Amino acid sequence: MRHAQAADARPRAGNLTGSTRGRPRAAETGRIAWLATLLKGRPRLRRELCWQQRQAQAPELWLVVVDASASTRRNQALSQAKGLLAGLFDEAYRQRARLALLTASGDKPQWQRHGLKASAALQPWLQALGAGGGTPLPAALEEARHWLLARSKRLPLETQRCLVLTDGRLQQEAQLQPLPCNTLLVDMEMAAVRVGRARQIAEQLHAEYRHIEQFSVLS
Repeated sequence: MRHAQAADARPRAGNLTGSTRGRPRAAETGRIAWLATLLKGRPRLRRELCWQQRQAQAPELWLVVVDASASTRRNQALSQAKGLLAGLFDEAYRQRARLALLTASGDKPQWQRHGLKASAALQPWLQALGAGGGTPLPAALEEARHWLLARSKRLPLETQRCLVLTDGRLQQEAQLQPLPCNTLLVDMEMAAVRVGRARQIAEQLHAEYRHIEQFSVLS
């Protein structure tokens, strides 16, 4: 039986892209970078797959919205999310993507990074990421939507992707508007009895839905 890390433990990259060593490859070979692929939407053709260590051909922005409310400490949900994010940051660095990070915890969402290139400087932030307080996820998603729209006007050639990590346990239901880019929602709910609210949020956002446990079997 595998034991999850504590929420404040040092995160390790999840099994998303296979080996993380070596130089970028130009050919479509090696292992599929599933998280990067799903950020583009459900793949239907081989050419729509992203390959581990393959550099992006056009400028890309990956916006990550992390629900770090108190409920995500249950059943090591945040710990698993941190492992997933470690793999995402590594892939963003290899593909030369820019990252924006927005956390939802406490009274209001907080920006951690605004579209800067991925780098090793993200690791201390990820290691220190903890959970607590309320769930201002609706406010975070609305702020993200406005920010993406404004950025797309300034940088029309940039391709935007969004990843939302949440257990879906909002204090009250909210009407959510879709984000203006391809969106992947990863459900962090790990309880034995699951509410399933994250799937409903994905439907409102017109987002691709995956449970975080699915990434342990993608290779």
